[in-house]
Amino acid sequence: MRSSHSPDQITVCFDDDHAVADAGLILAATLAEGLMLGELVNEHVDLGGAPGAANAGDKAMTLVHSALAGGEWIDDADRLRAGSTGQVLGHRVAAPSTLGTFLRSFTWGSARQLDQVAGQALARAWQAGAGPGPWPLTIDIDSTHCQTYGLAKQGATGVDRHGERGYHPLLASVAGTGDVLHSRLREGVANSGRGAGSFVAEAITRARRAGATGPITLRADSGFYNHKVVQACRKAGATYSITVKVTKAVRAVIAAIPEHAWTPISYWLDGGADVAETSYRPFGRKGRVTRLIVRRVRPTPGSQLALFCDYDYHPFITDRDGSTLELEADHRRHAESRTPSATSSTASALPTFPRGGSPPTPPGSR
Repeated sequence: MRSSHSPDQITVCFDDDHAVADAGLILAATLAEGLMLGELVNEHVDLGGAPGAANAGDKAMTLVHSALAGGEWIDDADRLRAGSTGQVLGHRVAAPSTLGTFLRSFTWGSARQLDQVAGQALARAWQAGAGPGPWPLTIDIDSTHCQTYGLAKQGATGVDRHGERGYHPLLASVAGTGDVLHSRLREGVANSGRGAGSFVAEAITRARRAGATGPITLRADSGFYNHKVVQACRKAGATYSITVKVTKAVRAVIAAIPEHAWTPISYWLDGGADVAETSYRPFGRKGRVTRLIVRRVRPTPGSQLALFCDYDYHPFITDRDGSTLELEADHRRHAESRTPSATSSTASALPTFPRGGSPPTPPGSR
């Protein structure tokens, strides 16, 4: 049942010279109301007899709007209770203490229920005209590190390779639009490829169920270079473009490429990069012979790398049709999805990640 104070009924006017920073939440609230996100949470998220089970939709939407407004801690949700903000969001704004109880009531099963909510919300948005329909769809997958400060947070107690405590979630986004297609929270010490095969299968299935009827391509970096990821793509009827880890075997294959096979490409350094193609069987007996496309890059003159090698190689495997230069240029665009995910988001994901605990004390303060 829709809220009696729907954001659709609100008229925004500027009658003062001072702008309100969080007024942009009205747009997000209108979208959430149109997709009926709160109702989806109430329908699919069942916390049983846990203390925070009641009114799950209001609590979930409070957390979403708090994150969109820049909140990093549960206490930041109090900003939504200032002034008349709560009257225009389309739901009751929960207090931080209530949100804490709500979040502590979640189990792994509850998180999977939220996956259903995200999948159905995506389907509703795409059915409303935001989806790719019959056109080709490229899915970029990546992982990101999200630091936390709570010392007792489940899955975040270990120190990762960056020397931080936190989480290492997997994220799938739509190339071009940046729409977040799927996500999976993992403990901080997990490597990039752990669970990637099943994650890829779920992401492709979600895109199909949401209405993507055209060809699907998966792009990924070397952290996802494993047999299970390729197998998941083939089973789902999707093509792939995955960066290869440069092992001794790969270097031997690249070294066998004749010099005349290299084609120069536009690069910031004149004559700085070339592309060539050969064939390769990845993953030993588990793999099939596929296309191996390689970009070689001359090190920047005077750099330390220039002292040790003539070229730096960037190979990837693919089963896509198309010219070598076109596929190499498209694969390189995967880097565009990695820039935002290097922080706590990817593409249009939430701008912050709830860190729990307390923020670090600024230097010189007590």
